[in-house]
Amino acid sequence: MLARVLAGAVLGIDAYLVTIEADVASGLPAFNVVGLPQGAVKEGRERVVACMQNSGFYVPPKHITVDLATAWAMKAETAV
Repeated sequence: MLARVLAGAVLGIDAYLVTIEADVASGLPAFNVVGLPQGAVKEGRERVVACMQNSGFYVPPKHITVDLATAWAMKAETAV
């Protein structure tokens, strides 16, 4: 693990702590966001990379994994 930070998330009117962990490894270039349902991850991946680049951070062409450890959020989408 390269880094771990605490952040906050809002669901309705409630706020929750979220632990964000990042890892940069050798291998084919990839950027994965885990810890959220698949629909949220699909949009979030591009947003995270764009945010990092626009903030002046260098995004290396390596295998990057970001884990959003949210114990309160459902990990899989449920069928209604």
